[in-house]
Amino acid sequence: MRLKPILTALFAAATLALPAAAQDCVGQNLFERMPPARLAELQAAAEGVPYRQGLFWRAEKGERRVTLLGTYHFADPRHGLAMDRFGPELDEAALLMVEAGPEEEARLTQAMAADPSLLVDPEGPTLPERFTDAEWKSLAAALEARGLPAVIASRLRPWYVAVMLGVSPCMMRLIEERGDPGGLDHLLVERAQAAGVPVRALEPWDTVLTLFADMTPREEEDMIRAAMPAAEYADDYAVTLADTYFAGDSWLIWEFGRFDAYDHSGLSRAAVDEQMRLAQEKLMDRRNESWIEPIEQAAAEAAGQGKGVVIGFGALHLPGEHGVLRLLEERGWSISPIMLEEGTGDGG
Repeated sequence: MRLKPILTALFAAATLALPAAAQDCVGQNLFERMPPARLAELQAAAEGVPYRQGLFWRAEKGERRVTLLGTYHFADPRHGLAMDRFGPELDEAALLMVEAGPEEEARLTQAMAADPSLLVDPEGPTLPERFTDAEWKSLAAALEARGLPAVIASRLRPWYVAVMLGVSPCMMRLIEERGDPGGLDHLLVERAQAAGVPVRALEPWDTVLTLFADMTPREEEDMIRAAMPAAEYADDYAVTLADTYFAGDSWLIWEFGRFDAYDHSGLSRAAVDEQMRLAQEKLMDRRNESWIEPIEQAAAEAAGQGKGVVIGFGALHLPGEHGVLRLLEERGWSISPIMLEEGTGDGG
């Protein structure tokens, strides 16, 4: 299997938990063709989520200053506005923090090359044995479109299958061609390295491999079933994600995934809600909580130098009762939005 697209998919899953797109992948924004009543229902479901609107924020506590950037992990020319705004600030920062820096990506690459069982289960039941014939036929076709032949896909670990279903086949091809996803995270790392600013990871290199370790077999299977509907129109779904991200409202696409699974996954609403709860807990909430102490420690160290810290992570880690912004607020930090000149990603 090809490591670069796989690594990109893994980091995307761990950081944004949403499908991937690129400007070169053509699709339609699904909100544009959604019945107004359905769109209103989605918006109502996202209403009231703390810090839902906005991508870029300032957190301050005494002399400590942190700039928090909600990122999108794939190439898009619209990243230029954020880099113009925050690049000079990053040049003067004491530290850049990201979920996984170059060292972490390198260690993950080495581990996967040395131990294929991280992604492939050589002993347990195969996926064709765990799903109906019709389910496996659809699943195998979706994975084949993403460069994974059925003979290999049949023994992939379920969590990894769910990750791959969230990546557009077009995006897989583009990553192979370009060799770099080119997202805001990578742009920040490149700028920091050029300016001699240290880069530090928020979590260990193997975090992505441990996120789903305690799931039951039924939970694993339902995770794949919940991911299947969007896989069938991945380019449209991905374009919708990108547009919604740059509009500063990533939580709306999270709720879209829920409603799409209600309608097309074959799971009950209760089962879909449980899958969404598990995904939020494993991909976001637990990790958000583990980041707060490292963020506070880094900010204190930077304040001792008279400097601030810049932090970039997937946009869905910002909002919510267990989002990074609310968690910092509960620890006495003052939170304020940062406005960009053209309004893209404004906080609100």
